[in-house]
Amino acid sequence: MKNNELSIDELIAKQKPGHSLDQRFYTDPAIYDLEVEKIVNRNWIFAGHVSQLPEPGDFKVLNVAQESAIIVRGKDGKLKAFANVCRHRGSLVCLEEQGHADKFMCPYHGWMYDIDGNLTAARNMKDDFDKSAHGLKSVSIGEIYGLILVCFDDSPPSLEGAIRDLEEPMAMYDFENLKLAAQKSYAIPANWKLSIENYQECYHCATAHPEYALMHTMMLDDEKRERASGHMYERMEACGIKEFYIDHVDSAARPGEIGFGFARTAMFSKFKTGSKGGQPVAPLLGSITGYDGGQADLSFGPFSFLLAYNDHVVCYVFTPVDHNNSNCEIYWLVRGDAEEGKDYDVDELTWLWDITTKADKEIIVNNSRGVHSKYYEPGPFSGMEDLEQIYIEWILAELQRP
Repeated sequence: MKNNELSIDELIAKQKPGHSLDQRFYTDPAIYDLEVEKIVNRNWIFAGHVSQLPEPGDFKVLNVAQESAIIVRGKDGKLKAFANVCRHRGSLVCLEEQGHADKFMCPYHGWMYDIDGNLTAARNMKDDFDKSAHGLKSVSIGEIYGLILVCFDDSPPSLEGAIRDLEEPMAMYDFENLKLAAQKSYAIPANWKLSIENYQECYHCATAHPEYALMHTMMLDDEKRERASGHMYERMEACGIKEFYIDHVDSAARPGEIGFGFARTAMFSKFKTGSKGGQPVAPLLGSITGYDGGQADLSFGPFSFLLAYNDHVVCYVFTPVDHNNSNCEIYWLVRGDAEEGKDYDVDELTWLWDITTKADKEIIVNNSRGVHSKYYEPGPFSGMEDLEQIYIEWILAELQRP
């Protein structure tokens, strides 16, 4: 039987260990729909930093696959999230990406909602119409030390373990008191898994990212990277940095909890941070007092990945748009009291990961074109693609989960 005639369960059972996915996992709309149901909507997605919504009425919109959420600071000062779907006939209510509002008005028929999601006005409805029963529907929202997370499921994975285990490592950077310095969006005409798979491995870094490879030891295999990390370990304590290694990502997540991880990785010895020339681009963060030549890698769930340098943080968020398109959103965070033009320059701050992401987009699109070819067949992973292999094995397991 040909692969295109197999059921999804049969296709998963046929997956060859140590190899990339069958073509249908990137091209079949039915598999994509199952992924949205079992993976995308069930997991937390990074939606921004609390500094973006300081006052009641400040809002931003998060779009993921077919869902859209309005994230707003309510009258009580707490963050809330609502489905961006009018309770009348389903139109999107908020068409702006972000801003400030005293109320949200559906552009279709004018139904109005306050910033706590309550329906406040609906013209020409019958006498027995109950406005209190037609407020915006709530969406799950959470926060981990200033990072806003949204989940399109009423029973999302618990954040308690991540909040407990990451308290000390995230306090080093004072995540809660950072602020957004820049945000960029990159539309990628490729299946979402190709975008994340590319991020998960550095087998391609030496070939595709000379700017990144010049500075970061992640392009090396494990043995060489360990040998190149001595200078970081020698300097960490003097820079106010403790070593933490936390691995509860993907398949290692504790039952009922969000997957998360934290690890520190060295840069090559003459570089201080991720920038042109590796020189500082912003004030040091939190309790960090110097440059040890390292950076921390954090992850929250299957879509959100952070790189914490000593002077700034880069947040990567990959989300599906449809089965042939995905989006990469990048946030750059700096110390809360840093002043643009004085303490940092946005172009210098964003240079490395902007140029790297543009190169990645080209790689991913070319990968997608090849994956759609009739000549494509799954190939074997290298020794530097272990994380990618673990990731796709986790995806296949999730697709079979009740």
